[in-house]
Formats: sequence, C-alpha cells, structure tokens
Amino acid sequence: METVHRLTLTTYILVLTAAGNRLENRKTQDDYLNICLDGQNHKSAPGPESDLMDKCKPWKNRSCCTKEVTELLHINNTWYNFDWNHCGQPLSDRCRARFIEDLCFYECSPNVGPWLVKVEMKVRNEKFMHVPLCETECNEWWEDCKNDLTCLKNWGRGFIWKNGTNECPKEAKCKSFQDVYDGAKDFCENVWDHSWKVVPDDDPAGCMVMWFDPTKENPNDAVAKLKVQMLVSGSVNLVMPSFLYQVLIFILFVLFKS
Repeated sequence: METVHRLTLTTYILVLTAAGNRLENRKTQDDYLNICLDGQNHKSAPGPESDLMDKCKPWKNRSCCTKEVTELLHINNTWYNFDWNHCGQPLSDRCRARFIEDLCFYECSPNVGPWLVKVEMKVRNEKFMHVPLCETECNEWWEDCKNDLTCLKNWGRGFIWKNGTNECPKEAKCKSFQDVYDGAKDFCENVWDHSWKVVPDDDPAGCMVMWFDPTKENPNDAVAKLKVQMLVSGSVNLVMPSFLYQVLIFILFVLFKS
C-alpha cells in the first residue's frame, strides 16, 4: 500500500510540473507562432506597436516588445545589468549597433516560439536555443566586432557578478574577438550560449535575420512557420511522449526501490 501511495504522489507531482510549464502544452501551429518569450520585459503575446525605436523598428507591426523598452535598450549602457564594455573600453560603434540589433531580436521577435526552452533565471523563464541564423548575417556581425575586446567566449556563463554587474574573472584576459573565437560561426553560436545556430543562407529549412527593412514583411515569419509545420506534422504531440517517459522512469524507480 505504501508503494501505491508513493507511486500516486510521484505521478501527481509530475503532472503538476508539466501543467506549470506552458511549453509542455504546445500542440497547434498557433501555440508556437502566437507566443512571446517569457521574460522580464516581454509582452504576453505579439501585437502591433505605434512605433519602435531605430534598430527595433522592423518589428513594430507584430512585436513582443513595447516602444518604451526599445527606447531604453538603445540608450542604456547596460541591459539586465550586463555590461558589453567589460574590458574597460566601449564597443566600437559598428559592433554596438550589431549587438543592439541582436537585442532587438531578443526583446521583439515574435518568431522564436519553436525554439523556446525552459530556464530558471531572474530576468526570464525561457530562452531560445539554436535559432537558425543566416550565415551572411553572422559574417557581417563578426566583421563589425572582430577587433573589439572581450575576456570570455560564452557571455551567458563564466562572468563574475559584482556590484550588480558582470566582471571578467581574474584569470580571464581581455583579447580581441579574433583571438577569443575561431571565426564568425564560433562567435555567433557561443557568445549567447547557443541561442543561435549558423546555417547557410540557402538552407532548405530557411534562416533568420536580426534586422530587415521596416517597410517590408518580416522574412522570419516564413522560417518560423516552416519549422512549426515540420514539428507538428512530425508528431501528434511533441512533448507528451517525453513526459510519459519521465513518468515511466519514476514508476520503475519507485517499484525497484520498494
């Protein structure tokens, strides 16, 4: 009887855990496409804005960010207390502009639903991983930043947080991006802890850009839709099999332990 009670409790806990993670419940194309990253500044769902500032302007017709957020990220020297200038000198203007484009994508893009994963951080509950970035886009980002300075390859991990901002570890020396990364692909994929995955511009599955002409349609819409079609058609329910597998493991664990 004790085993049955423990088994029931374990299953109940797993069900509650799955219910508390909205990503576990995505089934339809709309579930993937009409969603914003669950972050500190993000809207609950994408929608139009009257205007967005400068580098974020392309997203105004369907955006996960507000005008106020885009104004602040353009003028602040840090964002979420992260200092790009952690090596004691400002990023070059061209490099900073690229990182602002990247930040606009992070805050504003309505196209990352298929690549969202659960995380536990103060500033967000989700992040996107392995979003396909066009090789040309990555190369241009690299060319504008390769002579700037950093002390770590992965900006998502390894920094020392002191006095409310990030600092280089004592053993980490500041070097040019060229001396830290093995080229454009290595930079784009590692700087934000594998948020991006660099793919050829002519990849059959498509690739995304960080910026596009604000007067034209968002080219990333088609990439996200194609990805969702592949996901939804590939499995009736993408997450439930994994969840059931976890339940099975716990059941076996309880039974063998009893």
